[in-house]
Amino acid sequence: MYKLFFKRIVDFIGALILLICLLPVFILVTIILFISLKKNPFFVQKRPGKDCKTFSILKFKSMTDETDIIGNLLPDDMRITKLGAFLRKSSLDEIPQLLNVLKGDMSFIGPRPLLIRYLPYYTQEENLRHSVRPGITGLAQVSGRNYIEWDKKIQFDVDYVKKMSFLLDFKILLKTFIKVATSSDVAVATNMVSEYFDVYRKRTQNQ
Repeated sequence: MYKLFFKRIVDFIGALILLICLLPVFILVTIILFISLKKNPFFVQKRPGKDCKTFSILKFKSMTDETDIIGNLLPDDMRITKLGAFLRKSSLDEIPQLLNVLKGDMSFIGPRPLLIRYLPYYTQEENLRHSVRPGITGLAQVSGRNYIEWDKKIQFDVDYVKKMSFLLDFKILLKTFIKVATSSDVAVATNMVSEYFDVYRKRTQNQ
């Protein structure tokens, strides 16, 4: 009953209340980013959601769009701005995702929505992570975030789907607040601590 009905109600009401409370912060960060970047302050990217249906995830932009001489984006650690690093450490860059929760694209708690290009590399068991709405935070995020290897991270997602309950969501939410308050397990440039999942899966399959 919680998974099918109440979870969505809690998400909608919670996102609406938080968005209203955080509206001054939302507006302030939007203005500062617009001035500093001199362009759109939002990062928008297609991600796979429930049942692998794509949606546009929203975040505050924390990196520039600098490219190398052939037009490829530079690594994250070379594009992250000082303000962007602060937004990531404080998790303020996630605030726009409250709009995704309101729309029903995401939930507060669930597997993080990863890149579309990763889809061919999940096993049948791992694809269970796409049977529920993706989350702003999740079991993997409170269990090590960027500092656990991919196989364990995906397994945490699968375990969450199998054990989903109000109590589990409540525990994850509490742990998330603690981690946000202490800025623990946050890598402002993820390429410094892990490789892309498709690259990881290809490398480990060839070993």
